[in-house]
This record gives sequence, structure tokens and C-alpha cells, in this order.
Amino acid sequence: MNKVLGAAFLLLALVSADAQILKPAKWTWAPSKTSVKTGDQLDLIFTVTTDKTWYVYANDFDPDCGPMLTTITLEPHASFELVGELKAINPIDKHDEVFGCDVKIFKDKGEFRQTIRVLSTDLKLSGTYDGQTCTEVDGKCIPFDGEFFFTGIAVTGKTIEVKTPEKPKQNEQAQVKETTAPSDASQEEEAKTETVTTPIQYGAVAGPVLDKTVLEGDNSLDDSSFFGYLVFAFVLGLISLVTPCVFPMVPMTVTFFLRDNQSRREGIRNAIIFGISIITIYTLAGTLFAVLLGAEGLNALATHWAPNLFVFIIFIVFALSFLGLFEINAPHQLVNKADQKAEKGGLAGIFFMAATLVLVSFSCTIPIVGNVVVMSAGGQILKPILAMFSYSLAFAIPFTLFAIFPEWMKGMPKSGGWLNSVKVTLGFLELALALKFFSIADQAYHWGLLDRDTNIAVWIVIFALLGFYLLGKIRMPHDSPMEKVPVPRLILATLVFSFVIYLVPGLWGAPLKALAGYLPPQYTHDFDLVSMTRSTRANEICDLPKYTDFLHLPHGLNGYFDYEQALACARQQNKPLFIDFTGHGCTNCREMEAVVWSDPAVLERLKNDFVIVALYVDDKTPLPESEWITSQYDGKVKKTIGKKNADLQIANLDNNAQPFYVLIGKDERVLAWPYGYDRSVEKFVEFLESGKKKYEELYN
Repeated sequence: MNKVLGAAFLLLALVSADAQILKPAKWTWAPSKTSVKTGDQLDLIFTVTTDKTWYVYANDFDPDCGPMLTTITLEPHASFELVGELKAINPIDKHDEVFGCDVKIFKDKGEFRQTIRVLSTDLKLSGTYDGQTCTEVDGKCIPFDGEFFFTGIAVTGKTIEVKTPEKPKQNEQAQVKETTAPSDASQEEEAKTETVTTPIQYGAVAGPVLDKTVLEGDNSLDDSSFFGYLVFAFVLGLISLVTPCVFPMVPMTVTFFLRDNQSRREGIRNAIIFGISIITIYTLAGTLFAVLLGAEGLNALATHWAPNLFVFIIFIVFALSFLGLFEINAPHQLVNKADQKAEKGGLAGIFFMAATLVLVSFSCTIPIVGNVVVMSAGGQILKPILAMFSYSLAFAIPFTLFAIFPEWMKGMPKSGGWLNSVKVTLGFLELALALKFFSIADQAYHWGLLDRDTNIAVWIVIFALLGFYLLGKIRMPHDSPMEKVPVPRLILATLVFSFVIYLVPGLWGAPLKALAGYLPPQYTHDFDLVSMTRSTRANEICDLPKYTDFLHLPHGLNGYFDYEQALACARQQNKPLFIDFTGHGCTNCREMEAVVWSDPAVLERLKNDFVIVALYVDDKTPLPESEWITSQYDGKVKKTIGKKNADLQIANLDNNAQPFYVLIGKDERVLAWPYGYDRSVEKFVEFLESGKKKYEELYN
């Protein structure tokens, strides 16, 4: 009876449609892999997208209920066999008022998967789909059907003969017929012959290919000129000083060298030793660690939870000390020891500070560091060592001056009270900047402990307290009495309170672009009122991306986090693939997203003209054993998402710096010279346009 009522309902809906052809459901399909061997299993992914207010029935509820279940039927062929039944991926439970029963549906977007086992190289996958889509607005229900055909799947290996095939299952939910390979007399001879890749264009997935014959213009990352490369390294060493993971070390450096129990000569000597230590550690570590840890080793070390939490604790300890909670001094009995041991301990502390600075700075890797590390691991010796020396020399000079700065301050009048005020102020800064290092570990390991709004709230409190301190409303244990507020302190307090006011809108989701590199990503914001009220049109993608439960794209963009899945979609949509090599600990990446990606000229192009994939090179999430890869670069097995993505960048593009943006076409050739850390919106738009133009020339 229910089926009769269902048929009558459908007929009534069609008659009342006023001759209007409605197609509220659109289907796409893609394989889970585009390169397989015979014997491998392959998922056929079918995606249905419905218009607003419409929904599609799934296939895993009682077929006698009444609605038409979605069915997908594969034409039989000897090149494959079924593995299991058609699966609906996470449908929504619903009580159907019309048919009076419980059903399962998909709204907006749904996904079905059928697993097969590949038996031969002449893989042929085609068939039909049908079902029903309905809307509760006016009660309309419309049946649909169509044909599909899979292309672009490269198969290698020997043909597999199935001698005892299973009988086809009579399943109304997924009427897909199982097949076996032919067993004629020629089968045995064919099995002995190695087959070749099927002649399907763009079938294999080998990774980006840097074919310089199709690239135009100059490569901004080119290192052809040795002297120019050293100058480039020196300039970037100076620029790196203002990056979000290096700048927090400035107050820590100053406070470390703020000592009253040393002479001016000793202070300057220690500062020079500090600078030499930076150069030595940077030059040796950058080349030696690359050989010992692999090209991605320094990046992995910089985002590991242990060093970041260690630096976080060090910052907190220094901050509390300079706020006056306690003094970091050696016990009196040790102070009276021999000068030799005392000096040895002091030099060890200076060297430790230099090592901490070097480790922290790798979280803001810029192109020169990545290129140098790759060259070192690849066997070059002189060039990477000199480049690292040039980079670290520029990096060390300002920090050496910062270390000498306390000695210059001691020559100022009333140095005692002034010096303690500087200590307290820098103590507040260290307390605020310590959160950056905790955030790196929090993002890389997906702990979810420090959201963006929590970080902003803590900062508001810290800087408000600093403002009141500068106005004399708060006194610390070692402060001198202050009857009047000096003009410089008043000006500084004004700047601090202005910064606090700037932070307040961030509690409700304001982007705060100037602080993008210091704060956790925007998607961690619990109450993002700005995003909730912003009307944005998301870009279309092909199927449900992997890892969306813990990886995200900024500004409401849709995209992927797996290279193969993204490449398959780019080929299907006939668009270039935009690859974003990024990282949780990459503060420069967050700056690019906040300053460059957010610009309307860039955002519209990313939405309309490209398929986007963000490849996190420092993500610690383990991969299932079936997805492990053995690197062609260093021969090591890559077992996490981050190591797999880092290997793709290093092995195919000879670079391990982030951010690193690459545009590729259907055959995975790079369409434009890769783009690194450059906050120029105009240059980034030019980069996107050049890649899109080259794609049109090569493939359309």
C-alpha cells in the first residue's frame, strides 16, 4: 500500500509541475586514487549536491517504506570485482511525514562510496544512477537518473583471474553487479605478460613537476648568482627580525643581559660572545641537523611540543622574575666560588640563550633557510655554509646590539629606578608573548587548549595591567616611589591603552591583521560574530575532503588537505590546483592568510579560478599503515600527515620553506614560479593570474 501511495504522490507532483523541468540534484563522481595496481582496492566516490530546501534519499533504510532509494548500478566488466555494498556516508535521520516512516536523507551535499578490487589494466567503470529528491516547501518529489563513466585511472600490473567468483547479490539498495575476469584459453598467456599503463591522459599522480620550459619571467627564489644569493641571505636575516616568532625574543634578550652585578666591559664582552654564538650555532646547526634529521627535521623540531613548552616556561619564569616575584640569582656560596667556574657558568648561560634564539627562529622559516637546509641535505657543502653564515650574521648583529643595550641604559641618570621600570615592562611583554610558543604546540597536536579568543582575553588583561603600571597605579616590589608621571611614561601608557582598545573587537572575531602571526588561527575562535554576519559564497569542491575535523582553510574557503584528492578534483573541474605548503607553527603563513588572502582581489580568484589544497608539513597526525610512503629523497618511511606533505615539497620542488605556494596543471607541471613569503597583494595577484593564463594555454 505504501508503494502505491508513493507512486500516486510522485504522479501528482509531476502533473502539478506546470511543465517546468526541475533538476534540483546534481551528481559528480571521482575515484579515491588515480594510480593503482592490479589487486588494489579502489573507492568510487559519488557526490550529489542539492538545491536549497531539497534533499535526496539515501539507500540504507527500509525499501518498503515508500520513497525511492538511491541506487547505483555498475555495468559488469572483467576488469574489476565488488568489495562489499554501496555505502551512504553519514546520512541524516528523518521521519518522513508523507510516507509515515523513518528514512535517511542528504541535504545540500551527500556522498556514496562503492569499493572495488581492480583485476586488470583495461579497467572500465561505467553505469547508471537513479533515485528521488524531494522538498518540504511545496511537497514536490522528482525522480532522477543518469549515466556515469570513470576516466583518468592508470592501472599497472598483471591481470588477476578469479576462478570462483561470488554470485551477484540481489540488493535493492545498491544494484551493482559483481564480475570476474574471463577464464578462456588466452588468459594464462596474458597473465604471464607484464602490462603497461593504460593510455589515459593525466592518470598518474607523481607530484608537482618543475618544468622550466613552460615557466615565464624570473624566479624570485632563484639562487643562480652565488654572490647575489649571499646578499639575499643577509637581507632576509635582517627582515626575519620582525617576524612573529623572532620578535618575542627581543625583550627576553634585553632582560637576560639586565644585570647589576657586572661591569660595563663584562656586559659588552658577553654581548659579543652572544652574537658569535648565534652565528656559530646557526651555521653549524642549519647544515649539520639537515644531514642528521633530514631536510624536514628542523621544521619538525621547531614545532615539537617539548621545545615549545620549554621556551614557554622559560618566558613565564623570566617574566615573573622581572615583575619582582623572585630573583634569578645563584646561591651566595656559589657566587664566592672561583672566578673560573663562575665565568664558565656565565658563558654557558649566554650560549644557552643563543641556542634558544636559534631554535625559536626556525618556527618562522623563510625561503633562504629552507633552500640552505635542502642544499645541505643534498650534498652541497660550501654554498649552504656560507649562505647560513651570511643569514646568521645579519640575524646576530641586531641581537648583539640588544644585548649591549642594557649597558647603554646604565649610563642614564637615575639608572636604578629606570632600570627596574624597564624590567617590569619587559616582564609584562614576555608574559604576553609566551602564549605564542604554547600556541604552536597546541595547533600542531590539536590539543584545543588555547583558542584565539582566549589568547586575546589574556592579552587584554596583561596590557591593561601594564598601562596602569606605567601610570603609577600599580607598584611592583622593587619600584621606587613616583609622585608624578613623567611625560615619556604617559605617552607609553597612551600607546598601551590604545593597543588594548584595538584588541577588544577581536573578542567578537575582528581579524586584527597586524597580529595575525602572533594569535591562534581564526577558525579556533569560539564566538566569531564577524564571520557569522558576513555573507560569503563558498567555492565548489568535488567531494568531502579528508581531515576536515581538525584542519581548516581561512576566510570560509572550501578546499582539500590531501594532495591526491585535490588533484582529482582539479582535473574534474578543469581548474589549476593551488597548493599551499603551510604549517601550524608557520606564523608567516598566518600573516599571508590575514593580509594577502583576505584581500578581495585575491579571495575572489581563489574561490572562482582554483581548487585549493593546504598541505600541513608539521601536522603530527599518524597515517594508517596503508598510506605510509617511502621517501624517494631520503629513503625514510613517512608515517604522519606532516612528514608525507613535507616529503612531497622537498622531493619534487627542492624546497622546505613555508609559506610556499605552487600552481600546477592537469599533468602536475608547475604553471608559474613558486611564491614565498611576500605580503604584496599586487605580486600575489600577478602570481595567480600568470598561473591561470598558462593553464589556459596548455590545457584549453
